[in-house]
Amino acid sequence: MIPFQPTAKCPLDGLVVLDLTRLVAGNMLSLQLADFGAEVIKIEQPGKGDPLRDWRVKGISAYWKVYARNKKSVTLNLREAEGKALLLRLAERADVLIENFRPGTLETMGLGPDVLLARNPGMVVVRISGWGQDGPYRFRPGFGTLVEGMSGFAARNGFEDREPVLPPLALADMIAGLYGSFAVMTALRHRDQGGTGQVIDLPLLDPMFSVLGPEAAIYQLTHKIKPRTGSRSNTACPRNVFPTKDGRWISMSASMQAMVDRLYKALGVPEMIADPRFRTNADRVANAEASEAPIRAFISAHTLAEGMAFFEKHEITAAPVYDIDQFLADPHVQARQIVVDLPDKDMGTIPMHAVVPRLSASPGVLRCPAPELGEHTAEVLGRLGVDGAARDDLSRRKII
Repeated sequence: MIPFQPTAKCPLDGLVVLDLTRLVAGNMLSLQLADFGAEVIKIEQPGKGDPLRDWRVKGISAYWKVYARNKKSVTLNLREAEGKALLLRLAERADVLIENFRPGTLETMGLGPDVLLARNPGMVVVRISGWGQDGPYRFRPGFGTLVEGMSGFAARNGFEDREPVLPPLALADMIAGLYGSFAVMTALRHRDQGGTGQVIDLPLLDPMFSVLGPEAAIYQLTHKIKPRTGSRSNTACPRNVFPTKDGRWISMSASMQAMVDRLYKALGVPEMIADPRFRTNADRVANAEASEAPIRAFISAHTLAEGMAFFEKHEITAAPVYDIDQFLADPHVQARQIVVDLPDKDMGTIPMHAVVPRLSASPGVLRCPAPELGEHTAEVLGRLGVDGAARDDLSRRKII
């Protein structure tokens, strides 16, 4: 177990972020900033909080513990004028505000970007939505599942003779959050070089489509819809997962010609290199079953350990397919501390991913666990001169 380091210096020290979002995309965005030292203040509804808290496993808010680490929690009722007034006062001192209400809601609340930027012209306002702040679909509900379907991701995922497959995690939200953290730092760089604050329109749809690569260009060239190919690729072969003798799996990608040559020689089938069916990537993709046949035969005749030892000896690009227990037990994962154990009041210790990525001169730090609902309300509102008696009154009237 490693301890939290509440006083450690970080590169984003002094950056103040108000996070009004709920669930995944906003929390993913603000986590990147928090892990590198930004003071991320979650603005949550009194008595309820971010619904991410309700994603529980055996009664434990595991998702909240991971994605709200390094953050603070303040409760404010933004349906009430006093709650909105307090938010505006906090916004005057903040660098970034993140929201994911349906487009137009912030304006209806009297908290639109025009109001926020009038109070703080240097603020960066991030507006997360499913479909964007304009366009005919802007008012539609926008969960990541819908975006993963509409973007074309699900249609590309799975096997040709089965239904399209959605990812088993909030992929669209995660991707949007990562894009958003980069956009925030870009906007702050613009401001700090003499520019002003600005609004970032961050839908889930655009980032999700962007990671699919040159789909539009390929369609224009071929006028064909790519079929689903399971774990194979439309552009490179061999690329698949193969079952081992002991019921495990090995993943392999030999998309470079030099690697294909090395693989076929190691498997004792060098004649395949010159075979017209396997001479180029395009040839192998067109003859994928035959191209993979010697690989499948070799791996199925050996255990995972035997297969991996062989591929490592011959420097073949292969890796085991892990479940979480196998990943945690892997010596490389342990040596690099990709997963760290941290103190936790409910679990004793909780494993979670370390700060990503690793910077040599200005690394991120795990400073504190995810907050209890409203844990920092007194601290943060105290900066506005709201004393104990005033807080008690606001709490009694359910403003905080």
